[in-house]
This record gives sequence, structure tokens and C-alpha cells, in this order.
Amino acid sequence: MIRLPQNGVCQTKGLGRCGAPFYIIMLTLYAVDHSLYCSKTRLLLRAKGLVWQELVPPGGAGSAQYRALFPFGNLPGLLHDGFALSDSEAIAEYLEETFPTPAMLPQGLQARAKIRERSRFHDTRLEPALRGLFPLVANPDAAAVAQAMAAVAMRLDQLAVLVAAPHPFDLGDCGYPATFLWIELLAAVLDQNLSWPPAVAIYRSRLLAHPPVAAEMAAYLPHCHHWIAQKRGAIHA
Repeated sequence: MIRLPQNGVCQTKGLGRCGAPFYIIMLTLYAVDHSLYCSKTRLLLRAKGLVWQELVPPGGAGSAQYRALFPFGNLPGLLHDGFALSDSEAIAEYLEETFPTPAMLPQGLQARAKIRERSRFHDTRLEPALRGLFPLVANPDAAAVAQAMAAVAMRLDQLAVLVAAPHPFDLGDCGYPATFLWIELLAAVLDQNLSWPPAVAIYRSRLLAHPPVAAEMAAYLPHCHHWIAQKRGAIHA
């Protein structure tokens, strides 16, 4: 799959036989459709207007073939002109420095640090809380569901402090749209009433108004539904 945004920064070499421009694809993203960290990276690629080729890990993320490229076997994985990098946060920082326009980090040292704080809160606090819900889709247990939802609610309350003030879309926002979507979907699947903190609800609305976010979520939602249906036995893998 090749993603070609209108403002892509790939190199146009000329016109093909049909008069269409052809490109050198510099970026290859290894990803799976339902992964929220892969969605996080795709969202950054969209926000920067980059062109990328997207592939599934050859033989799966744990395969020897994939580990030959990315020794830890984790997703997403990025190849850029032969340079291999994994971990969504490392990839985000690399893309920001390699393709600095549009800027996703401000110039000020403290402002950049606050954005990184928000981004790390997603990866180390909110997403791990959400992760506790995924096994319960196939094997729901009332007590376990209540405990996991309470952990998510606590992290959302904490997040409200970080997102109370409006800010331009930046590097620290990229993980949240997919995670918010999963929280909403899994709460519904598990028959849970989740009260979103007002500041977080407003923050989510602001994110969804950003065109790259809206585009990524529209593409991502069917994969979430498919994953849920598989886990609940409605369809076969």
C-alpha cells in the first residue's frame, strides 16, 4: 500500500507513460491495521504530508525475517533509505528532525518538554491502562472489567490537567485519537458507562477537527470493528 498525500514530500522524477508523475518512495512503514501505535505513526506521517509505503511484517512481527530488520520485533517499524528504526516515539522524533516542515515541536525548550510530557503520558500511563481492556473483549469478567475501566477513568482524569489549555496540533497529540477511539468502542462492547472529563472531551473534539486526524480515524475505525468482531467470535481471522 502506498500513501500519496497531495502535499507529499517525495521526489517527483518526471511523468510516466500516462502523464502521471512517478515518485521515489523513501519511507516504508511496517504496520498492522489494528495497532494503535501504528495509527499514531500514520497520523504523524499524514500531518507532515509525507509519502510512505506501508507493508505488513514479513512472516509476522515475531518472525526471524522481520527481526532481521528490527531486532526487537516490535511495531511500527520504519525504513528510510536503508535506515531502520522501531518504537513509535523514536520514529516520531526522527521524522520531526528529518522532515521539520510543518513543525510539530515548538522552538522553546520548556514548551518542547511539555509536549513530550503529554506524549509520554499517553505511552506510559493511558495506553497501558487501556491495554487491560483488550483481553476482556473475548473473555469478559465483571470484576476485571470494572477494575480496568476504573484505571482508564483515573488516567483520563489525570490527562485533563495536561490538555486543559488549547494548543496547536503537535507531536504530543498523535497517540491520543486512536486510544480515545478504542476506549469509546471497548466501553460500549463491555457495557460500561464512561464519563469523559469535560477537558478531555473538548480536547478530543479539537483533535477530530484536524483533517489528518479525521482522515486517519475514518480509515482506522473499520479495522477496530473487525478486531472486535474477531475476538467476539462473530467472524473468523
